[in-house]
Amino acid sequence: MTRIGYHVSHEQHAPSALLDYVRAAEAAGFACAMSSEHFRPWSLKQGHSGHAWSWLGAALASTRLPFGIITAPGYRHHPAVLAQSAATLSEMFPERLWLALGSGQRLNEDVTGLPWPDKAERTARLAECAAVIRGLFAGETVTHRGRVTVVDAKLYSRPERPPLLIAGAVTPETARQVATWADGLVTVGIDPAKLRKVFDAFREGGGAGKPIFLQTKVCWDPDPARALALAHDQWASNMLEGDVNWDLRLPEDFDTASRFVRAEDVPGYVRISEDLGRHTAWLAELAELGPAEIIVHQVAGDQIAFIEAFGRKVLSNFPH
Repeated sequence: MTRIGYHVSHEQHAPSALLDYVRAAEAAGFACAMSSEHFRPWSLKQGHSGHAWSWLGAALASTRLPFGIITAPGYRHHPAVLAQSAATLSEMFPERLWLALGSGQRLNEDVTGLPWPDKAERTARLAECAAVIRGLFAGETVTHRGRVTVVDAKLYSRPERPPLLIAGAVTPETARQVATWADGLVTVGIDPAKLRKVFDAFREGGGAGKPIFLQTKVCWDPDPARALALAHDQWASNMLEGDVNWDLRLPEDFDTASRFVRAEDVPGYVRISEDLGRHTAWLAELAELGPAEIIVHQVAGDQIAFIEAFGRKVLSNFPH
């Protein structure tokens, strides 16, 4: 049974506002939540980027929702410190956190001054970091010298059950690779046909029976023209394809690269409608793929109005 969750977009909203939104989401009937984790926003128009790990402590204490977070180990975050962060939250709030690891974006990880490697090298570094984190979760003393260095690391405060160690992937190729070490998959998209290929690759690569978490983009507003305009303003920088998503350095670079994205391009990346029945049908179509959670990201517009509207008309069609 697929649960419907609320996406917490740190790049677009102040941390204090996001705390209000996630409380409202719980009250409206959202069953779970997922937090982004950026150092910089995608666009200067978005304008925020709070520290997600600090925020998660407050959010877990303020609600009863389970949360997921996706982050990149091995650059800004040393894998031992990342493991300690997740273990501490999971000890305080048992079985309410899943930790997803991705290979990263230069937009976030470039701040340390490390050379930014190609995709194959990033994938290899991710696998090393995942092994370090899993060992620490298991109570091992970990020493590792490779793409990252860890010396005599051990977690002294651990939860009874470690958080799921999820892998992030957006292509079938990556999904198949990470299935060998991940407890589950998190991916993003709106097109069931494209997503099915990612889901199938993960399951065929070793992920059969493991949970899949899906983040999907929507923009709801009573005025469909306003919804489209808002989505274009806030999300054009996130509709770039290819390696530029991973290799651009600054929000200004994303703004420059996306200046030719047209409003009519947006529905290829974001489900836009004033009709909550259509949103229900779109989510039901995605639920047929079998994800454990669908995390809904309202990419622009009034978050509280969206939360309340979905609570009234959409969420009753899905498990709480």
